[in-house]
Amino acid sequence: MSVRVVTRADVDRIAESLALAFEDDPVMGFLFPNPASRVRRLNRFFRAGLVVQHLPHGACFTDAESSGAALWDPPGHWRITFAQLLRGAPHMLAALGARVPAGLRALSAVERAHPATPHYYLAVLGTRPDRQGKGVASSVLRPILERCDADGVGAYLESSKESNIAFYRRHGFETTGEIQLPGGPVVWPMWREPRRAGDTRSHTMKL
Repeated sequence: MSVRVVTRADVDRIAESLALAFEDDPVMGFLFPNPASRVRRLNRFFRAGLVVQHLPHGACFTDAESSGAALWDPPGHWRITFAQLLRGAPHMLAALGARVPAGLRALSAVERAHPATPHYYLAVLGTRPDRQGKGVASSVLRPILERCDADGVGAYLESSKESNIAFYRRHGFETTGEIQLPGGPVVWPMWREPRRAGDTRSHTMKL
């Protein structure tokens, strides 16, 4: 499957695909509790995250139809800066509305658990429902995982669905614990050690 780096021209289509992909996600259901407006608000949420935080690093990948995407932050760039918060505030306010305090508490909880070891951070991975099961997610993951292996750098994510853990394990990630979001669901932090050539084993880092 053909994959490519996400560009500014892809943002609207990818935000739409991710909004549909995360409509039934437990964390997104907690942050956006109204089903009638969830997809619309998620669209704004992912669009803001792409433009303000992830896209400038050039480490986001999508397929030819922008039906799925992996949004990565490179080592040292996973934390949202104050400048990014200011730039994204109007968009996040529009997306989250009264759920802004819950969103900030959830962000604080996951940031406290974030490993200090240099790594690529998989902030978001999703595929629109009509394209799921066709290898899109694995394909858009591959470029950065290959870079991690070539450079000897770890990778980290938080899985918001327990059912997705098996998928990430197939790509070398292992759970390192659980994070209880304040007033919300559990998420599962996962770490991937870089693989040497011919090494298909996965390892777990102690956080």
